[in-house]
Parts: sequence; structure tokens; C-alpha cells
Amino acid sequence: MTKFQRIGPLFTDLYELTMAAAYYDRNLFSNATFSLYIRKYPPNRNYFVAAGLENALDELENFHFSEKEIAYLNETGLFSDDFISYLKQLRFSGDVYAMPEGTIFFENEPVLEVTAPIIEAQIIETFLLNTIGFQTMIASKAARCMTAAQGRPLVDFSLRRTQGQDAGIKVARSTYLTGFAATSNVLAGKIYDIPISGTMAHSFISAFNNEIDAFSAFSKTFPKNSVFLIDTYDTLEGARNTAKAAKEMKKRGEVPIGVRLDSGDMAELSQKVRKILDDAGLFDVKIFASSGFDEFKMADVITNGAKIDAFGVGTKMGVSADAPYFDIVYKMVRFNDRDVRKLSPGKITLAGKKQVFRKSDERGRYIEDTIGLRNEIIDGNELMLKKVMANGKTVVPHPSLQDIRDTFKTNFESYKLIDEHTAYPVKISSRLMELQGKV
Repeated sequence: MTKFQRIGPLFTDLYELTMAAAYYDRNLFSNATFSLYIRKYPPNRNYFVAAGLENALDELENFHFSEKEIAYLNETGLFSDDFISYLKQLRFSGDVYAMPEGTIFFENEPVLEVTAPIIEAQIIETFLLNTIGFQTMIASKAARCMTAAQGRPLVDFSLRRTQGQDAGIKVARSTYLTGFAATSNVLAGKIYDIPISGTMAHSFISAFNNEIDAFSAFSKTFPKNSVFLIDTYDTLEGARNTAKAAKEMKKRGEVPIGVRLDSGDMAELSQKVRKILDDAGLFDVKIFASSGFDEFKMADVITNGAKIDAFGVGTKMGVSADAPYFDIVYKMVRFNDRDVRKLSPGKITLAGKKQVFRKSDERGRYIEDTIGLRNEIIDGNELMLKKVMANGKTVVPHPSLQDIRDTFKTNFESYKLIDEHTAYPVKISSRLMELQGKV
């Protein structure tokens, strides 16, 4: 399996195609510009992490209707023969400006803008919202988990409860780009070259007559990679059995990597397990913990003195449990050389092609952002939206996943606003405001 798996233009809401058909009937083929952004933060959030761009650009570059897709649209009976013939030769020919993956951004800032003939720009709306929205949601959640872990390694354990096969793959990638150490998802490891990590389940322990036999069997199969799950029966007894198994391993010149806690009072149990291991001379055996962890639970157990060296972060991160959706939108801001805006109450948009300008201090720490016009010049500010596609072709090679990790790390170190009740300042330029009064 390659990194790119074509989805196809039928991955869209029907109304994108019905609008496209009406545009076609009225000879509306002029360029339109759409801005993709998130209107507001979910509770307890004050930043987002851009993700999903590589998937989006690959799909746009390969945009076409296959023979089977054309046949299906014919079968619906909704579209004219002329429009169907038009779709047969349709390719994406537009330009895309976007923030690189791993970039920190804020509410109402366009993370991506598309300029293309209106039919092309319209049909891809659903796909872009889904692709950028989901991966950005997971990367933003994962970044918060990284902060809460305070330097402890995190492993993506979410696969069995992510909402669908593709979601599981994208969660692994989105967490890794924010600094997660590994994933339990073997397929994602293959596709994206992410380190894979896993231990054993309670069923493995139950398959043996007793816990020590299970530990012994596993250590002989994986002498250099043994992590024992110790809470199947009694966690502290499991720690003592680890010491016994380690004694046998030592005779073979081996030592377990660690133990895993998966239930109970993690802070108290980890302290007691640490003492048992240390008393047995197993100072280098790590304590891993899983079960219901996200940034909130990690912060709680660490505050309470947990002796946990690394966390498996699963369900709550993989579905972004506290914020399972973003108010992400894709709105037309210019059409046929005319700036346009929406004035619906509570959903007003900003007309015009845009740029996000970021000001930093002498240490590189972010100070404020300004949303302005694409052709504005604001001295001393970094341009956050980069041209990534021209005439339907990607203009720069995709960065490696490691490069994206580095981008995120640099961005996050420059941001570092931990106070969840403080909003990062985002202004609107005077020229952009002046344009709104003219539309």
C-alpha cells in the first residue's frame, strides 16, 4: 500500500454536484476563491495544529471521474448528458495557498485558500473539510496530550476505537507529527514509517495457568522486547511476578523493558509498583500506563505523583472525546473578480483573498497574527499561507513526516501559550476591514 490512496470526486455531498450542474447550465466557469477556516475554539482550546494537507493535495492532483463513477452518476438520473460529458474530462486546475502541516494557527484564520473555476472549487468542498478538519482535530488534541505528558513518551493506542479504518490510519499520522513516539497501528507503521509499539492483552495472561508462566513465555519469544501487563489479577502481585520473571531472564543475559498498568488508581499503584521493582534491583524497568488517558487524565495522575514513564493514549485522543468536531467551514470570498461575503447572523465572512501575517519577538516567540489581504505587505511579519499548488500541480515536494514533526516542534516552542483561558491575539488589517465596507 502506498501513502496515496485515491478517494475520488464522489466523496462529496450531493449538493456540491447539483450546484455544479446549475453553474454548468448557466455557463458559470469563472474563478472562485474559497477560504477554509475554523470559526471558533471548542471549550478549553486556544490553538489548532494544521494537518491533512498532503492527503488533500494528492487527491486534488489526481482529481478525475473514473468510468465507474461517471456510470453511477448517469444511473442517478439527476444530471444531463451534457453535464456528464463535461465531468468526464474535468480535472482540478486551480491554485492552493495553505499553512504547512504542523503549523499552529488560530480561530478565523484561513488555513487554506483555493482559487479555481467555480465548478472545480465547489465539488472539492466536502473532501477538503473532511480531510483537513479531521486530521487537524486529532493533531490539535495530540498536541495537548504532548504538553500534559511533560516530556514522557506517548504511544497512539486508539486504533480499535477510532471511527473507521481510514480514521485509524490518519490518527496515527496526525499524532506522530505532533511528537508521539509510536503507534500500535501496524498498517500505519508500514504506510508512514512510524515506529510500532505494543505489549500483550489480558487474554494472553488468562491463556496460561498462572501469571508467571505467561510472563516467562512472552519473555522467551521476545527476549529484547518484553513489557508485562501486570493488572489482570492483582497489580502488586503482578509487579512481584515481574521481579521473578526478570530473575530468570537475567540468567539468560536479558531484562524486561517494562510493565504496563491498565486499571486502578494509577498514581498510587505506580508508586507502589516502582518500589517493588526498585527493591528487586529493576531500576531500569519502565512503568507504562494505558486506559482512558488524554491530557486531562495525564495531568491529574502526574500532579498526584505518579511514577509513570510513558503513556498509551487511546480512545479519548483518537476520537477527540472532549471536542469531537470543529466548526470548520469553506466559504466563497471572491468570484469572477468580485469580492463576496456572507452576512448571515453569527456566520459573517470576510471577503477577499487573504494572507495571515505572524509577528514574533526577538526570541522567536509569537506575539500576534494579522489577517490581511493576499497582496498586502506588513513589514516584519511572516507570511503563513504558502503557495503549494498552481494550475492543479503541487509546486513543492511534500515534506517528510519527520520534517513536519520538526515544523510542529518549532511552531509549538514559539507559541507555548499554556493558559487555556488566554486568547492569542489575532487582528484584522485595516485594508481588509476597508474592503468589507465596499462589498
